[in-house]
Parts: sequence; C-alpha cells; structure tokens
Amino acid sequence: MSTSNAAYLGHRLAERVGEFIALRREIHAHPELAFAEHRTAALVARKLGEWGYTVSTGLGGTGVVGTLKRGTSQRTVGLRADMDALPMAEATGREWASQIPGVMHACGHDGHTATLLAAARHIAEHVSFDGTLHLIFQPAEEGAAGAVRMMEDGLFERFPCDTIYALHNMPGVQAGHFTFRAGPTMASSDNVTITLQGVGGHGAMPHTSADPLVAAAAIVMALQTIVARNVDPLHTAVVTVGALQAGQANNVIPDRAVMKLSVRALDPQVRVLLKQRIHELVTQQASSFRVKSDIDWQDGYAVLVNDAACTALATAVATRLFGSGRVTPQGAPITASEDFAFMLQRVPGCYFFIGNGATGTPGGCMVHNPGYDFNDDLIADGAAFWCALVSEVLAPAQA
Repeated sequence: MSTSNAAYLGHRLAERVGEFIALRREIHAHPELAFAEHRTAALVARKLGEWGYTVSTGLGGTGVVGTLKRGTSQRTVGLRADMDALPMAEATGREWASQIPGVMHACGHDGHTATLLAAARHIAEHVSFDGTLHLIFQPAEEGAAGAVRMMEDGLFERFPCDTIYALHNMPGVQAGHFTFRAGPTMASSDNVTITLQGVGGHGAMPHTSADPLVAAAAIVMALQTIVARNVDPLHTAVVTVGALQAGQANNVIPDRAVMKLSVRALDPQVRVLLKQRIHELVTQQASSFRVKSDIDWQDGYAVLVNDAACTALATAVATRLFGSGRVTPQGAPITASEDFAFMLQRVPGCYFFIGNGATGTPGGCMVHNPGYDFNDDLIADGAAFWCALVSEVLAPAQA
C-alpha cells in the first residue's frame, strides 16, 4: 500500500469513526460475561449481515463469524476480536459507564469488537481482494477459553484460515503505537490449589498438633527458589502465591491450610519444569512438617507463539501505513496470558498490541482496573490496519 493510499484509507475511516465510537460505548454500557454475550453477539451479527457478510452464530455458545468471499482465489485469512467483559464494578464515571452492576469492560474487548466492525464495513464497501475473509468474534477470553470452545465447535473446519491475526490494546504505551513480536509473546497460565491437611490443636500446646500453617509458610518461601535456582536465568517464569487461607483465631492451630498459585512461563519446557518442581517441593516440604498435601493443578492457557512470517508481514503493513516511528518490530514478551494462543497452535498468525495511552494519560490506566476505559482514538487506526492487512494478504493477482 502506497503512502497516498494509506492516507486515503485513514481519511475515509476517520470520516465515519463516530458511528463506531458510539457503537463501542453502547457495548461498554451493556457488558456481558463469558458465554453470556448474547446482546453483543446479536449486535455484531446484525451489523455484519447489513454489510453483506455471510453470518454464522452460536460457535462456542455465543461466537459469531462473518465471511466475505471475493474472486476465485482459495486463500483465506481470519481476523479475531474478543467480546466478553469482567466481573468487577466500574469506577470511571463516564457517561457510557456500565449499566450492569458488578460487570464492566475493563480490558477493552468492547473496543476490539468495535474496531473490527469498523474495518468490516470499510472492507465490504471499499476494499478489493481475492480470497475469503473470516471475521471471528469470540466469547469468553477472560479465563474461560472461548477460543477452545469455538474450535471444538468446528471453527477452522467450517471456516478454514491460512493465517489468523488479533490485536489487543496496551495501556502505558503511546496511543496508536503498534508493537509486534515474533516467537513466544505471552505466557502460559496455570492455576494451582494446594491443600495441606494437618492436626489442629490449642495454640498453647503446639506439640500436640501438626501445624499446616507453618508448613504453608515454609512452602511459600521455598516456592520462590524454583524461579531463582531451577529455571535458567535467561528464561522467564512466575510463581505467585495469591492466597493463603488458614485458621480464624489466634489461639487455635488450624487443621487445614489452602494455598492458591498462579504459575506462568514463556517456554513450554519451562512450564513442564515448574509443574514438576512444585509437586516435588510441596510434597516433600509438607511431609517434613508431618502434614499431608494435595495438589489440584488446572492447566490454563498455553504459551502464545507468533509465527515469524506472519509477524514480519503485519509489521511491514503497519510500518507502511503509519511510519516506522509508530511501530516496534520486536517488542518484549509479557507474562499475561491470552487464549488466542490455542488458535495459533492450529493456524499460523500474529497477536500484536496497539498503545492505549502513555502512563499518566486517560488511556494509561492498566486493564483489569475499575478506572480503565478503551481509548476511542484507536478505532480508526486499528480499523485502517485491518483493512490494509486484508489488502496485503488477499491481494488480487497481478495481471
């Protein structure tokens, strides 16, 4: 895409972006939790149908796919946006703040959906391509693995994709700045519950008990040695003890303690190592305190790995469209997690970030915070990128 074409694309999208800002705010005011995105899915399906897409609903429960085919090429590409909100109360004070108590769009999925819809309309009306475009609106990204549910419902069998792409806003980064990364980009995330069963007793006679709280305290400290002494210092791992629950009175030794862990890695082999060492350490530490241990390990999201060729192509498109000053071609990985990782295990693609606003600006508030709001200024730029990417990936053959 030439510089003049890029400028024209940005101008056309900016002209009608108000429609999609209003749509984003409507979605924001009516947030829906995982697998309950009925209102949002209906809105998405209605809009796509009005613009000429073939619309399929109900994938993964509330997922929507809009398909647009042009020309004779067998090439296909998928673009994905997430739709679900979080179970938390909003404190932004915006006119469009959540009208649903205890539920808010605190991660920007409302903005991701509106951005892809803005691109959908422009593509349908103005973008020439040769192949098939699948727009994937996914439910339940926030911990419930909606991506997996959609794939179990035959997403890629019914809507084959040669490549697939997704974006996420990033607070703390200048608004509209694009960050890409080839290879491992986001961490795996596993949830672990450790139950320690001991023998309770009177706080004045500790020798008659087997104290699970003391064992838990030792385990909390010992767990930190896994990252410090078992993981290669050049690799990344996180073992966080987010909860330790035991006892109610100062003079009663409890008979039970429960610990809850978040375990993350940027390498599948490190993930395996963490699981092995946590089991070994917990079992042996508990035994040394005469306490029984039970470990409930719940595998969460996988390591998100971007395809090198897809990332290079997406980076080139963003650079041509916005200039090198607004593009980081190989950013740092982050230890948050994303279920788009499972789609990337099936189809090569790229997951990238667009800055929501620098720290200290209105868009700089971190996601999963009650004061967060998506920066509407990103919609035109994000949609312009999607349009340019489709033009590149499904470019008509040269005569």
